[in-house]
Amino acid sequence: MTSAFENLAGPDKALRAEPPDAKEIAGLQRSALARLKDAQNAQLSVESRFDLAYNAAHALCLAALRRHGYRSSNRFIVFQLLPHTLGLGPEVWRLLSKCHDIRNLGEYEGDLNVDERITLDLIAACQKVAEKVAAMPPLQQP
Repeated sequence: MTSAFENLAGPDKALRAEPPDAKEIAGLQRSALARLKDAQNAQLSVESRFDLAYNAAHALCLAALRRHGYRSSNRFIVFQLLPHTLGLGPEVWRLLSKCHDIRNLGEYEGDLNVDERITLDLIAACQKVAEKVAAMPPLQQP
């Protein structure tokens, strides 16, 4: 049976196979955890906290995808693949998908409409992703 990764990989598709790189994955995790910590600083604006948490979530999801030996040409796909990369359900990936849409409105149309509730929900979802990424087995380097 073809995996979700194989279905999305190939020429003109969202994924391409690329061997995992332990150093890259560790760097993504390190960066994400620093951003997640900063996102919890209530002294920052809600917009800054949302941006930090969104980018932390993206980096963690990308680390999980890279661990599986793929790279994405589409930011959004790393969230959609969470059931396959980390075994996380729709309660996490749908929230991250919604935050991706909010982020895009802010980035491309100047309409970053966030509040404390969505930011706290994003931080909680990011923490779930961080826990799963931390539990991934280490890469076996040749």
